[in-house]
Amino acid sequence: MPREIITLQLGQCGNQIGFEFWKQLCAEHGISPEGIVEEFATEGTDRKDVFFYQADDEHYIPRAVLLDLEPRVIHSILNSPYAKLYNPENIYLSEHGGGAGNNWASGFSQGEKIHEDIFDIIDREADGSDSLEGFVLCHSIAGGTGSGLGSYLLERLNDRYPKKLVQTYSVFPNQDEMSDVVVQPYNSLLTLKRLTQNADCVVSA
Repeated sequence: MPREIITLQLGQCGNQIGFEFWKQLCAEHGISPEGIVEEFATEGTDRKDVFFYQADDEHYIPRAVLLDLEPRVIHSILNSPYAKLYNPENIYLSEHGGGAGNNWASGFSQGEKIHEDIFDIIDREADGSDSLEGFVLCHSIAGGTGSGLGSYLLERLNDRYPKKLVQTYSVFPNQDEMSDVVVQPYNSLLTLKRLTQNADCVVSA
């Protein structure tokens, strides 16, 4: 029987993927953008508790942590019809809001500075689970936040939760188009090393 899974949405790409993921899950489980079960939905037979938890008798909240070093994408989510779906305490935005500049090293080093704040959120979410199965990480391996901060979190997750599964949805650079970001290959290689060392399953896109 499936157990609870916590989704970590990281960076611009990861939060965009996560947003679409929760929209689809809400549609499949009959949950409104406000987290209320629709009249047509079936109660208790479709294991909503794997990805959601109930805050009260009606309101379902995603087991999701939204993380970014710049605010644009998360602000767009919070201005969408799904804004009330998420737990605001599970959203982390860097105080300086400058992002990682498409630089793996910047994202990784910022992870070292902010990891305590991030793991306060992750640990609280894990403690609220009855029997945590593992984590899903949504990110890009090419951008600075998804690659650098993503690599840092993968290492720390493996240290902190060694017996929990870690699956990633990792967006790879488009090889058919030239990118303006000349360091994409370096970001990708450095992240791939951490994925091979710390992830149990990688789904590439």
